[in-house]
Amino acid sequence: MFEKLVPVNKERHAQTKIKQIDGFGFASKFHIASVMAHEFARACSAYPIVFLEDKEKDEFRPVVLLGLNAGENLFVGADDKWRVAYVPAIIRRYPFALASTEQEGQFTVCIDEASTLVGDEEGVPLFSEAGEPSEAIENVKRYLGELQQMDVFTRAFCKYLAENNLFTPLNMRVRQLDQVKNISGCYVINEERLTNLSNDRFLELREKQYLPAVYSHLVSLAQIERLMTLQDERQTAIKAH
Repeated sequence: MFEKLVPVNKERHAQTKIKQIDGFGFASKFHIASVMAHEFARACSAYPIVFLEDKEKDEFRPVVLLGLNAGENLFVGADDKWRVAYVPAIIRRYPFALASTEQEGQFTVCIDEASTLVGDEEGVPLFSEAGEPSEAIENVKRYLGELQQMDVFTRAFCKYLAENNLFTPLNMRVRQLDQVKNISGCYVINEERLTNLSNDRFLELREKQYLPAVYSHLVSLAQIERLMTLQDERQTAIKAH
């Protein structure tokens, strides 16, 4: 998603300006997007929520599926508009991101200099003429700080699910027009194992406030049918032209 992510600093970005997002063409090739557990309740009405395994970090991370093929986002229309009401936070915060520093628990705000939203001609400046952070960058810091707190919760949530063997590989065959496609490489919560949890473990899920995210995830899997419909519509439109 990010091509040239660098830390924001007043020397390098004294003249840098950010244009407002007026379309989502920049996200048209994102077929997945990371989400926080706090987003599940809203995201589940539009996207399938699944989990990817990061073997290097030995952890699972939740994402929403935006398309059935790599490099294709079915939720960005030809007019660059997003086709459903809820846009994932990672897309809304673009072209900014937080990156960890060498000091544990410390983060720095970064910007994707390759983004078409970044330049020195038009937009909102990151710094004042005196070199002070603008209101825009202060708002970004606050927003990213809130997301970082959500990320801590989400990591703990995924770790708990993994430790209790609640993940299972997703293997689905879906039909697109005249083709059959396999969806694999991601994980979902195993409903049977969830149902068979001991009373103590289930109460622990409730006490940790994980249950809303668990059920939102399970409900979201029905949205794979939406992806199939959107894919068929796109392929039909392409053939018509």
